[in-house]
Formats: sequence, C-alpha cells, structure tokens
Amino acid sequence: MKKLVIIPAYNESESIEKTIRDIINKAPGFDYVIVNDCSTDNTLEICRENQFNVLNLPINLGIGGAVQTGYLYAKEKGYDIAVQVDGDGQHDAAFLENMADKLESENADMVIGSRFISKEGFQSSLARRIGIKYFSMLIKTLTGEVITDPTSGLRMIGRKGIEMFAADYPKDYPEPESTVAMLCRGMKVVEMPVIMKERQGGVSSIRFHKTLYYMIKVTLAILVERIRK
Repeated sequence: MKKLVIIPAYNESESIEKTIRDIINKAPGFDYVIVNDCSTDNTLEICRENQFNVLNLPINLGIGGAVQTGYLYAKEKGYDIAVQVDGDGQHDAAFLENMADKLESENADMVIGSRFISKEGFQSSLARRIGIKYFSMLIKTLTGEVITDPTSGLRMIGRKGIEMFAADYPKDYPEPESTVAMLCRGMKVVEMPVIMKERQGGVSSIRFHKTLYYMIKVTLAILVERIRK
C-alpha cells in the first residue's frame, strides 16, 4: 500500500528538519510531502537546502487549505493511506506504522492518535483540555460516538477519506469538523493511544484571545455539518 505523510507547515523553521528526519528514520514505509503555506520565515529555504519534498503555496491558505492540498496530492499520486503530521515536532513518527495496521485491521476510514487514552506524554494546557472535553461531549451528543481527542492533528485516513477530503475540507480549525463529517456519512472513525510532545518550535494558531471565537466557530460548523447530513 502506498502511504503518504502530509506535513502542513507555516513558519516551522525551528522544527521542520527534525520532523522530517523523524519520519525518514522511524517510518521508512511512508513517503512524505511538506505543504509550505506561504511561510514568512525560512521554512522553504530549509526544505530546499535539504532537498525535502515540498509543495510551495503561492498564497497563505490556512491549515485547512494546506492539508487539503496534501490530500489532493495524495489523490493524484494514487496513495492508499494519508496521515497528517504537524510540522512543529509534537507528533512521533514511531506510531505511524501501528496506525496504518489499525486502519487496515479494523477496516476503518480514519484513525486518530489520541493523547488521552493512555494519558502519557504532553497533555496540552488546561484551557485546551477543557475545549477538547467540550468538543468530545458535543460529538458524542450529535453522533453517539466517543472521540477522546477530537482536536488531534495526528490523523490517518484511507482511500475513501482521501477522495472525500480532496474534494471538500474545512478551512479553519478543521479537525473536529472533519471528524463529524466522516461520522455523519457512516464512516468508521477509531482512536489509538499515542504519546505527544510539547511543540518544538513556532506558535500555535489557536491563541488565548481567539479561544472563544474558535469554540463558537467550530461549534456552529459542526452543527451545520450534522444538519446537512
């Protein structure tokens, strides 16, 4: 099976090289593509100097647009599996093969790497854990499914999901909404325990002053997705 790692990158110069080396060393069965989302630092220069496989967007599309670009690439290149790995060094590539095994063995459409099953490693800030718990409860109420880590950026999908997300993918804060989109279409979403690290560089797109906006926007998007389907 052809397997691809999609790394959306915006101003990840401090961690992008380490992230790619981690994938190469720990997940040799995976290809990778970096989607440089019009970074204003030297992320692109680092990728080119190291001859990394990089797609350079001419304008900033945001996290959703960058990830969707990766899914379009996966679709066009005929990949069977695609997994999103953040460029900030939080995700450990050592878990990718196990995620692929779980995707296949459970005939799942998505496998989410959850930091809250075994509760090992970095557990995020208190404020973000409260938000994560809220979205878990909202998803359970709307779909009946328990997702312990709906904001996790470490998520793997199969061919059906690649086709779906190449055509349509949420633009801002897409993880909870895209999970609901799959569940509402009767697709199988499962989780497995992973250990995450603290961000190795860069700045999170969800700042404290944007928290309320994030909560409201994603809630409305999830409700619309549920009604639509």
